[in-house]
This record gives sequence, structure tokens and C-alpha cells, in this order.
Amino acid sequence: MDGRIMGCMDHPAMWRATPNLDRLADRGVLFINTYANSPLCVPSRASIWSGMYVYKCKAWNNFKGLEEGTPTFEDHLRDAGYILRVIGKTDYLSGHHTERARVSAWTRTPNRILLRPTHTVEAPRIIPERIERVHKGDWINIDEAVRWLREDASSIDKPFMLYIGLSAPHPPYRTSEEYLRFIDDDGVEIPPPDRSVHPAIEYFKRVWVTRFNLSSESIKLVRKTYFAMISEVDRMVGRILDCLEDSGLMESTYIVFSSDHGDHAMEHGLTHKHTMYEPSVRVPLIISGPGIMRGFRVEDLVSLVDLYPTFMDIAGIGYPNDLDGYSLSPFLKGDKPSRPDWVFSEYHGESSATSIFMVRRGVWKYIAYAGMPPQLFNLEDDPWEVNDLAGEYKWKVEEMDNLLKSIVDYMDVYREVEEYNKDSFRKWRIMHKEKSDYEKLMSKIFSGWEVEEENVKPWTDRDEEVILRWLEEG
Repeated sequence: MDGRIMGCMDHPAMWRATPNLDRLADRGVLFINTYANSPLCVPSRASIWSGMYVYKCKAWNNFKGLEEGTPTFEDHLRDAGYILRVIGKTDYLSGHHTERARVSAWTRTPNRILLRPTHTVEAPRIIPERIERVHKGDWINIDEAVRWLREDASSIDKPFMLYIGLSAPHPPYRTSEEYLRFIDDDGVEIPPPDRSVHPAIEYFKRVWVTRFNLSSESIKLVRKTYFAMISEVDRMVGRILDCLEDSGLMESTYIVFSSDHGDHAMEHGLTHKHTMYEPSVRVPLIISGPGIMRGFRVEDLVSLVDLYPTFMDIAGIGYPNDLDGYSLSPFLKGDKPSRPDWVFSEYHGESSATSIFMVRRGVWKYIAYAGMPPQLFNLEDDPWEVNDLAGEYKWKVEEMDNLLKSIVDYMDVYREVEEYNKDSFRKWRIMHKEKSDYEKLMSKIFSGWEVEEENVKPWTDRDEEVILRWLEEG
């Protein structure tokens, strides 16, 4: 979920669409500048659960997350006597997701030569009725959470943490008239075009098969559908808030609402996440509960790696001193904590031509692409991030690059990821050669994966030569 798209964030299309998130913000603290530590499901969640930046916990892509046994905030809460109930998507451990998710991330370097598609995005689907439960799996999880709160939570004599992981508003883009009616059509803006397109973004666009035209009408429909999906998430949040109130738990319960990453919804001509642009890496964060400031907005830069120590402070228990985040608890009381004035994010997964690193300080966002030119944006003057200032403000590029290097040796991390990619793909290739399904899988992966059988293009000798040259390099 893009953290900017709520009524409480003054989004022009959403003033009627997120009443429950807005009331949560009214009774708590809204962090208006919150960033994911990686704009991809598994790496972002691995960072949240471990309290470490991605380059430290080695959660490189949707296949490589945390290894079993890695200490997490769950472990500390359980050790402190908390009852934990986990419902829905967690998605932070290694070994899951499709063959496409892992292989397309591992082979980013050779595919810069092949430029074969690896992903497919469908046109928006609108149910022409006022159907409430469009994302049925999420609603099943909401129902289970409500049941647990009513029947179990109110009767246990220990503190609890209930985690509810939703899939919406993740694509495919689908909604119903029940939610579209709350979106203000005049507030659904058509994003301006980029004044220049970065080579990494050109790659992104080449490896995605978009099954709809890019007319203004289509772009607006994608955006409106995505906004309506957020309105459905808001309805789910409302069910939980109502249950807490009805069960008498509201005044004694801390509530944290956030997301693991955002979605472009056609900003920069893109869908899904995978970049360091605002719609992809900016996420919502609202915290409410006993003793917390009400209706308070925090403009300071914060990130999801801050959640682990925040949970521990709320629970009143100690935590490791080597966590990368900083507790947000002082903000919750209206105080100004001592913390860095920057936020950091990184990306090494699918759809990317190389490893990407971001640091934001003040109005400036700097994006470093390993082996490619950087980008620089002034978010105050250019909130759509369409005017790259890297060529014009070389002094600021140097300043921000030095800041980034003080956080991480990003080229060293890039080399580590490349070594991991090559080694992982080599093992996978040998295994599937032995199974005699290597060429079939490569054909499907590098035709867009979800495409129909008749549109799968063969894996050619030339394609394999590029892969073999890459494996032999270095």
C-alpha cells in the first residue's frame, strides 16, 4: 500500500474512501514520511521481523528471506510471556514463491542482454455490482481475527499480540462498484511523464508484459481501481476496530497499521513496486493506544526497521542493542528523539537491472544504481519525481553519495548479491537439467510466466549462450 493514499494524508481522491484509517489516525500518531527498507515483500518483511537492514540479514529477493531460527521480534515477545496469534500473510522466510520470482532475480545481469519478459500484468477487473468481499482470502482472515478477539483474547490473562497480514491492495487490480463509489474521480490524477527515463527503468518496462494500453483512460482506471482496493482494506481495518470497541479491548490495546511496500499504480508508467520512487517505497504507518498522542502527525523520516524496537518498548521488554532501527516510542508521547535525519532502503530483486540503494535526507532523495548513473530528486519541488537533478546538482550528488557510503559500502553489497545470484542459479540450473525441465521452465519464465501456452517463446541456443557466458565470468 502506497502510504500517501489515504484521506488522513490529504489525498484528493480519498476523502470518503478511508474513514477507518482516518479515525485510527485521529486517535493516534500518523507518521507521514515512512519508508520500506526494501520495496519487495520478503526482503521488507525480513527486515521488519529481524530488525536489520536487508544487506545484514541477507534477504536478497522473494526466495531469499530469513533463515529458520533467525531471532525475530516474535521470539522476544514469546520469551516475555506474550500470547502471539498470527493470521494471514507473513512471508519473510527463505524458500518460497515461484520459480519465476527466484530465477528472474538471479538472472538480472544476463537478462540485460536478453531483454526477455519475465512478468505479466493484467488489465483492471471491475465487478459491476456492490460486492463487499472482493478479496475473499483477506476477509476470511479478518473473520478469524474477529473471532479470536471476541472468544479468546478477552479471556486470556496474559498480554497478547495479534498480527493480521493482508494481501490487498497487492495486484492484480480488481475491485467492485462497492468501493469505486467512494473514490473522488476528480482527485484521480494522471501522473506527468518523466522528463528522462533511467536505463534501469527502461529495463523494468521491457521485462513486463502489460495487457492493456497506456491511454489516459486506462491509466486512470488502473489508479482508480487501486485506490478502491485501498478502500476495501480500510473496510477490513474498520471490522477490527469495531470488534476491539465492542469487546472492550480498545482502550488497552495498541494498534499498528502499516504495509511492506507500495505500488506505482502507473506513476512513471509502471505497476507493482521494485523501484525507489515514492509510490513504491513510501508506506503508511499509524500507531494508536494507551498513553499515545491523539491526532498527532510526525513529519520526521522513519522506516519499517524501526518497528522491532518500537514493539519492544511498547511491551516494556529489553531488546538487542545491535538492531538497525530506532524506537518510535518517544514520538508517541510527543517527544523529539535523537535519531538519524535520514532513511535508507535497498533493492536486489526481480524486475531490476542491478542493485538499487536509496537515502533520503530532508527534501532530497538520492538513488544509486550499481554500475549505472544515479538519480537525485527534490521531493518538495518535484513530488512526482519526474525531474532528475543528478546532472545539474553534482555537488548534492557527491554529498548524498558520501552519506550513503557512510551507511553501507553499496558496491561491496552489490558484488555479494551478484555472487549469490550466480551461485544460486548455477545450482538451480544443474538440478533442473537433471530433471529435464530446464528449457521448459526457462521458456515460461522468460515469456512472462503467466502468459498462455501458445505465447510461450522457446529458450534458444543463443539465450543459453548468454547465460553460460555470464556463469563463466569472474
